[in-house]
Amino acid sequence: MKNSIIIPLLFVVTLNFSCAQNPENKVTTPKEVFFTTELFVDELQIPWGFTFLPDKSLLITEKEGKLIHFSNGKKSIIGNVPEVYNRGQGGLLDIALHPKYQENGWIYLTYASTEGKEKGGHTAIMRAKLNNNALTENQVLYKASPNSTKGQHFGSRIAFDKNGYLYFSIGERGDRDTNPQDIKRDGGKIYRLHDDGRIPSDNPFVDQKGAKTAIYSYGHRNPQGLIMHPVTGEIWDNEHGPRGGDEINIIKKGANYGWPLVTYGINYGGTPITDKTEMAGMEQPIHYWVPSIAPSGMAYVSTDKYKNWEGSLMVGSLAFQYLERLVMDGNKVTAREKLMDGLGRVRAVHEGPDGLIYVAVEGKGIYKLVPKN
Repeated sequence: MKNSIIIPLLFVVTLNFSCAQNPENKVTTPKEVFFTTELFVDELQIPWGFTFLPDKSLLITEKEGKLIHFSNGKKSIIGNVPEVYNRGQGGLLDIALHPKYQENGWIYLTYASTEGKEKGGHTAIMRAKLNNNALTENQVLYKASPNSTKGQHFGSRIAFDKNGYLYFSIGERGDRDTNPQDIKRDGGKIYRLHDDGRIPSDNPFVDQKGAKTAIYSYGHRNPQGLIMHPVTGEIWDNEHGPRGGDEINIIKKGANYGWPLVTYGINYGGTPITDKTEMAGMEQPIHYWVPSIAPSGMAYVSTDKYKNWEGSLMVGSLAFQYLERLVMDGNKVTAREKLMDGLGRVRAVHEGPDGLIYVAVEGKGIYKLVPKN
């Protein structure tokens, strides 16, 4: 690692574009925030996901297919990582530890996999253990099908709930009119498994003939943020809309989140997708962005280390290259704040074991946000 870089930043934010939880209820502009950024891990290309090990070292996924262990300022490459389908948005994606990692040693990875008869790839989730700088006991828990040579919308994030269930997201792979509304097809879904890959007996579609029984919710576009809310225990996601209409949703069992039948976005060319923003039997987002910020990664701030940040959501923006803080009142967004503006495409964000916020930026590395005294 190069010498740490300290960049003092003073943020006074005024957002000029419209973004509402509901069209008639526009959010307010927050106050300025003072902190410095420290480049904690340098020279990363597309750090798609990262997680802290108990010794406070880091495991970092690079989209191209490398898994990096960062410890005491040095990087090493982990061996026996699965081959990935590195195309478009596909590659080595998220990483998470089992909630009881110190007891069982399981590490979970999502990635674009070529496994299957068809050309191309689709999202898979696996678990493995780390031994002598290599993955061991590799087990694929779920592989979506059929493969596609399209390069978009693989998802994918990982979260565990308070009961130890494993959730992960898969995007609709660019087949919006086929996959997200069909529970007999993979893609455009959030899935729930036991930690060993078994299908929970109370999953919503286990008794429906032909259904993909791992599905927990459907009607999603491309979820790239997924967390357990540490207070309520709910699973929250953020997902890419088209041109406009990125969303934050609270994930409910068996619920339909509407894509592409309802959306607050339009086609990239400016034409409408639908004239409907809501429909009976479909969930509304608790928040949506217009224009799209291209959200990736999400973290809940539980620490009191930052003045007035506790209880906020932190969401990365790929499109506008900043970190957004969403001030929450329960499930309602009351204010937004633009942080790290222009530093680069923010891919992942986590609260570290030290209570500080860590942010992965493409082409740069992982930054640590240090409160100013």
